[in-house]
Amino acid sequence: MAKQKTPALQIETYATHHVITQPNPLRKVLRRAGEKDTDDDPVARAEKALAGLSGEFRDWMEKETKRLLSAHAAVVEKGFTNETREELFRAAHDIKGDAVTFGYPQAAATAESLCRLIEHAPDLRKVPPDLIEHHVNAIQAIVHENTKLDTISVSSELSRRLRKVADEYLARVNRDRPDHLEAILAPSIVPAD
Repeated sequence: MAKQKTPALQIETYATHHVITQPNPLRKVLRRAGEKDTDDDPVARAEKALAGLSGEFRDWMEKETKRLLSAHAAVVEKGFTNETREELFRAAHDIKGDAVTFGYPQAAATAESLCRLIEHAPDLRKVPPDLIEHHVNAIQAIVHENTKLDTISVSSELSRRLRKVADEYLARVNRDRPDHLEAILAPSIVPAD
């Protein structure tokens, strides 16, 4: 079977400009939903599949938390090297990305604060070790205590306070770098209660 030739670019020439229209090869593979397909809701199917996996979310978050604890232990033991910094950042970044989906929005907010700290501190060796440790411990506590409704407001407040302290620290150490300061203090994901 011979492959169909893709249509050429269409070029319309005007006195002051040209309009180039590129063909859309995806039109050939697009399938329109007919009336019989109206019962098939892909969003509903995705939500159902996600609900089926939800029993595993806690285990996945436990694994991510252990990975973060291990990365932090390596930093404590070896100090900040390129390798330990990257592993701590990756572990926190993965939690930041997964935690909301897995039902741990406050862990995501705290992990984001830790990522910002790692990413924007000019010299991680000068960051107070307690500040990093508090982030790691807070993520661990949030994941372990997330099953109790009364702990959600506590973890929310903890996330906010850690973020505030981290931002204040970054603002202080980056005071002489105004271009960098804008990126640090830009709005980010801070889940509401």
